[in-house]
Amino acid sequence: MRALPALTAAVLGVSALLTSCAADDRSPVRTQAAAGSAAGPVEQLRVRVLDVLAHDPKAYTQGLEMAGRTLYEGTGMAGESSIRRGPPGRPPAVRADLPAPLFGEGVTVLGRTLWQLTFRDHIAIERDAGTLAELRRLPYLAEGWGVCHQPGRGRLVTSDGSARLTLRDPRTLAPTGEILVTLRGRPVAQLNELECVGDRVYANVWPSDRIVRVDTDTGAVTAQIDASGLLPSKERQPAEVLNGIAAIPGTDEFLLTGKRWPKMFRVVFVAR
Repeated sequence: MRALPALTAAVLGVSALLTSCAADDRSPVRTQAAAGSAAGPVEQLRVRVLDVLAHDPKAYTQGLEMAGRTLYEGTGMAGESSIRRGPPGRPPAVRADLPAPLFGEGVTVLGRTLWQLTFRDHIAIERDAGTLAELRRLPYLAEGWGVCHQPGRGRLVTSDGSARLTLRDPRTLAPTGEILVTLRGRPVAQLNELECVGDRVYANVWPSDRIVRVDTDTGAVTAQIDASGLLPSKERQPAEVLNGIAAIPGTDEFLLTGKRWPKMFRVVFVAR
């Protein structure tokens, strides 16, 4: 997601998108009804920090994902966008920069390849997951925000800043369905960076230090995670909001960071 001054434009864009979706009943995309009113209690969680790692304070983090022991990070802003891979907390071993005016967004790894979205450039870039070399570009008509992969479901889950998550074919990126995300029956807008863990999706809510855990069968939020206070106030300038969540494979731990944060945190989510 983009810088804070774009909030008004983003909200207007979301409103127009929802209006368009509601008006076009010819779309082949199926929408899953959220079961917020029938959902059980919503867990209230906080983060417990296990370790503090270094993070590039110039990285405008848009996407974060672990594959094995390798961290992939996509960064944004025109002229600054990149995709990076390497061990967490260390300088990236491999990096590929996007030429201006491309504005990089979310990333997700699918074995030997990965997808990198762009914000309003209407393209998605497929790359070799090892070398980060560009393999092809596909049209991507929506705004690109977050993306993650559900291999057990054979699909990608993407966000566009609205309360809807779009399901996509991992090869063609064609939409195959939608999920309306709700908290106790109310839509949760501004869904940003995503992390798929089994049938659940963890979503950063822009522009805040809040993460929601979503049941992708129903769209219901099953947990809210308060990640405030991770970065001391004296380090919040020029750092911006929390944005970046990566599950560490084989554990219940996550990596969290934010836009231009000088630190990354290894955490677990615990009851408040």
